[in-house]
Amino acid sequence: MADTESDGAPGRSTPASAENDPIDSIMMACSDATCDFKPIRLQRRPLGPYDVEMDVKYCGVCHSDLHTAANHLKVAGRAAQYPCVPGHELAGICVRIGAEVTKIKVGDQVGVGCLVDSCHDCEQCRAGEEQKCKISVATYNSKKKTVREVSFPSGKPTYGGYSTKMVVHERFAIFIPESMPLKFAGPILCAGITMYDPLKKLGATEGKHVGVIGLGGLGVMGIKLAKARGCTVTAISRNTKKQELAKNSGADGFVVSTDPAAMATAAGTLDLILNTIPAGHKWSMYQPLLKKRGRHVMFGIHSGMGAAQYAAKVRSKCSIVPSVIGGIPNTQEVMDLCAREKIYPEIEVVPVQKLNEVYSALDSANDGGIRYVLDIQGTLNEDTFDTCTAPPPTLQPNQTGLSISSVLYDLSRMVLFY
Repeated sequence: MADTESDGAPGRSTPASAENDPIDSIMMACSDATCDFKPIRLQRRPLGPYDVEMDVKYCGVCHSDLHTAANHLKVAGRAAQYPCVPGHELAGICVRIGAEVTKIKVGDQVGVGCLVDSCHDCEQCRAGEEQKCKISVATYNSKKKTVREVSFPSGKPTYGGYSTKMVVHERFAIFIPESMPLKFAGPILCAGITMYDPLKKLGATEGKHVGVIGLGGLGVMGIKLAKARGCTVTAISRNTKKQELAKNSGADGFVVSTDPAAMATAAGTLDLILNTIPAGHKWSMYQPLLKKRGRHVMFGIHSGMGAAQYAAKVRSKCSIVPSVIGGIPNTQEVMDLCAREKIYPEIEVVPVQKLNEVYSALDSANDGGIRYVLDIQGTLNEDTFDTCTAPPPTLQPNQTGLSISSVLYDLSRMVLFY
């Protein structure tokens, strides 16, 4: 961690007078559900005493970004607020810190994941489960406000990482070890923690057999992290297109889910299933793969995931459980693990001018199993206002299948049969 010489004290910031000024930033935003991203000038809040200011170098693009920007989550009470600036996979360099900051120093590599604040004081926050805090603040499109995470200007939603600048409370700044190349770091703050948290909490270690359904960027990270924890891993996909990808990522076996014989052979072999399919699907077809006390972890945004949020509350022994992200301690833990073991996501670095194309690709099958990463440092600048001329992305109708009736239907099946 590097020191600064700004006021003679190691790691200290610029004078207090500068901390009172809002911070100019160029961001990539869309103005409606067509997800036509264009550069826009906005500001970050003034630096507070416990805040970290970072120059964003890279930001990953998550499927959740698409769901939010395209307003797919309106039915779930999470309507998009425009202009919408997504991005919760930020990686960059700390350039300034508040007077009370001790966790991060100027010059450090630093990241921001899915959260930018919480109450800090409730039972969940004290346990390092900030994502479960009742007033947790999402990195983008959030109007849940704490005293610290006030929006700027007042009343606006939080703006995410498709941005040249970020200001965040030090608790939610993730230290990125120098050995981790910054371009790989962002997806670990989303896909990495999303996979790592249930693996850790459900005891997936040596001797356990983990199945990973769906081999997009999330599933590929699931394979790599399960292997790092000593598990035997079987990749599960609709066809053999991604078999080589699964093998190269560390999978010990591969099952084609549309092959009845292969599914029958794999029945009763898995201790844990990580189901990363992002759209509505027939999740029940994977239940026979579990051992007697196995668990089927749902991710993604669809009716099955919505039902899983309530199933365990209705029936404590339900084998299907939801998982979204993890708290800050586990996020730092998985970042350190990936840096130490050189576990990198499969990525493609793209200029911000291709963001609309990325959204078109995300809305398709993502056959490459990659995470797209925006080159913020190299392509988001004053010139972007003239060079960002791509047409809107080609998006399919909402495929989440989210509705009250579909969630209730899936919930009844989970409670009664699984």
